[in-house]
Amino acid sequence: MKLPPMKSLPVFEAVARLNSFSRAADELSISQSAVSHQIRMLEGHLGELLFTRQGRYLSLTEEGRRYFDAIGSALFQIERASEQIQGRPGSQLRLALFSSFAVRWLVPNLPTLQHQHPELDLVLEMMNESPQLSDRVADCFVTIHKEPLGYTADLLYSEQLFAICSRPVWQKICHQLEQDGLWREGEGQPFEPGWLKGHTLLSTYSIFGTTGEDWRRWFAAGGERLAPETRVQHFSHMLLALEAARYHQGIALTNDYMHNVDDDPDLVRLPCHTLTTGDCFYFAFKTSRRHEPGIATLRQWIRQQAVISGLLPGNSKPQ
Repeated sequence: MKLPPMKSLPVFEAVARLNSFSRAADELSISQSAVSHQIRMLEGHLGELLFTRQGRYLSLTEEGRRYFDAIGSALFQIERASEQIQGRPGSQLRLALFSSFAVRWLVPNLPTLQHQHPELDLVLEMMNESPQLSDRVADCFVTIHKEPLGYTADLLYSEQLFAICSRPVWQKICHQLEQDGLWREGEGQPFEPGWLKGHTLLSTYSIFGTTGEDWRRWFAAGGERLAPETRVQHFSHMLLALEAARYHQGIALTNDYMHNVDDDPDLVRLPCHTLTTGDCFYFAFKTSRRHEPGIATLRQWIRQQAVISGLLPGNSKPQ
């Protein structure tokens, strides 16, 4: 077995991760010249440059990036395996997930996790989009990727969009429909989606990546078309549209993890149909690490909470 200089590998990983020789030296408690020496030794062994240096700027070469992707995960696994053999497996667990899912669903449920599993030290890594599945990023993930290679993915939620507005806006809608003789709240009549066309609609661009597409699809699912004259106000993120609805600016589309009717009496869920977006959220972790106590604990807890909060049907089984 012909291995590279083993002392060089942690040095290379630190430089690549921190994008700095000096910061890597500080982290490893060695001199910057020692860092440079180890990188030169590794490059000499491999016969390839791993970094390009332009003045003060440092970046990985293509070969360096491929090497970093390969050895970063391997070094992490070696560290974890050593800790377990020594009888001191780390209790800290990193979970990477969408910022909106973290803020609106996970964080409010964390007191339950802390009460049930005080030994688990959970570190959240919030992302603006589906996180890259890598040990360098986190130990486990909430992702929309169903079958990532080498990972196990448990379904947490299949996204459904529903219409919501503030209580004063809802009262205004009800009053207008009652005056027009179309509908009266509490009498069990079906609510027609076409009745919303005269009201301001708050649209979220990020759901489908196209302006107004969320409302166009919602109306189509109800057998209607979005009228061209309907006023649509656009937002980049559902969090913004939801807050605009809270401040009486119109009607928004949201989902079950962003809004819990029982916990938010200021907003009203309209008695209309829902729209299935096709996006599903999964709890993912590397299959080879499935027996690690922290991951196993978090896996069981997060699925239980998804069932309790109504995101996941109670009869769903892990994949």
